[in-house]
Amino acid sequence: MDEAGSCASGGGFRPGVDSLDEPPNSRIFLVISKYTPESVLRERFSPFGEIQDIWVVRDKHTKESKGIAFVKFARSSQACRAMEEMHGQCLSPSDTKPIKVFIAQSRSSGSHRDVEDEELTRIFVMIPKSYTEEDLREKFKVYGDIEYCSIIKNKVTGESKGLGYVRYLKPSQAAQAIENCDRSFRAILAEPKNKASESSEQDYYSNMRQEALGHEPRVNMFPFGEQQSEFSSFDKNDNRGQESISKRLSVVSRVPFTEEQLFSIFDIVPGLEYCEVQRDPYSNYGHGVVQYFNVASAIYAKYKLHGFQYPPGNRIGVSFIDDGSNASDLLRKMATQMVAAQLASMVWNNPSQQQFLQFGGSSGSQLPQIQTDVVLPSCKKKAPPETPVKERLFIVFNPHPLPLDVLEDIFCRFGNLIEVYLVSGKNVGYAKYADRVSANDAITTLHGKILNGVRLKVMLADSPREESNKRQRTY
Repeated sequence: MDEAGSCASGGGFRPGVDSLDEPPNSRIFLVISKYTPESVLRERFSPFGEIQDIWVVRDKHTKESKGIAFVKFARSSQACRAMEEMHGQCLSPSDTKPIKVFIAQSRSSGSHRDVEDEELTRIFVMIPKSYTEEDLREKFKVYGDIEYCSIIKNKVTGESKGLGYVRYLKPSQAAQAIENCDRSFRAILAEPKNKASESSEQDYYSNMRQEALGHEPRVNMFPFGEQQSEFSSFDKNDNRGQESISKRLSVVSRVPFTEEQLFSIFDIVPGLEYCEVQRDPYSNYGHGVVQYFNVASAIYAKYKLHGFQYPPGNRIGVSFIDDGSNASDLLRKMATQMVAAQLASMVWNNPSQQQFLQFGGSSGSQLPQIQTDVVLPSCKKKAPPETPVKERLFIVFNPHPLPLDVLEDIFCRFGNLIEVYLVSGKNVGYAKYADRVSANDAITTLHGKILNGVRLKVMLADSPREESNKRQRTY
């Protein structure tokens, strides 16, 4: 910890910087009153488990609390239960504002993103091929309430691949299952469905299964002999054009690497969404997964960075992760994304041209077309402009803002929308609601989702008096 933090009083183990996220998801992030002492945090959170450290973030100059704190637990399940039970609670009878509690992000993560419930409640397991879904449920129901179980099967034969998913109702239950189930299940948290992660998880476990049986993994780890192609030479007549194409890349190396190093390499190509390192207990090779927001960036990164020497003398191997998508469809999608990005950039830089860009067709009277897999309610009337504001939402767009007519069409569907507006020159905006339930429904439905190729982050906005003193991003 640095000078911004307060020491963990009361003795006991205090983790070093490198072990802050071991085990994963064992730290919680708190938004609290600036006047809350560490002793109160320790008193209120110690019932959930062994606290290894408490860090109250302070101003470097005045040493005053910024109203932000971290609590590090010994186990992930303890942190998850603390989040579940303490989020929205008041720490003392004198407090008027409830605290906010989230699972803290990994310090080694290249990009900071919100941890959605699905990322904490769904686990991925290796199972005997004879298991039925009922067998899987029976094995894992002892750790908590199960929403569903599913077994991954061969699409042709219908036979089990020896892999499955278990979705719990609470994050603490999923953490308990990972911590306490038999090691042969090799349970890990599964990535959200919208990240098309099942293929990479299957490949990861298939390789582990083969190595455990004494076989070499199927991945061709070091095909570095041929001369590297430039992105411009990629065409359907090239033999390499027959391989699968996706937004996700597999990265392998003879030398282990960290997520920070992986991010530094692949962030050279614009559009990096996230990366993660997959630790293999059976070898010292480095394994990683990289995902971009669009296919174009992934293709460029693959052909520019395959064979890149890092560290010098060690070449990394980069290949597409086959997610079952059709290559020609992805290339068409790539072209569409590039044209859409160019149009969006043109309109954003010259707002007067927005009236000429209609997402539903050429007629200005048509409603904007919304392309998404999110199930949206039907359109509702906006509230009168003079209606008192009950809740205000803060919206972050990646990679660029959506047009105002599209935003209004999206956010009015939850009812009681007063106004939605963009901040000039920024990838952010606000939505004002006359009803808190409508605002919360908008957050639940839209946060983390992709609409018209743009990923949204939707959260409660700070009150106007707090915005002048926003907290700095913490790492």
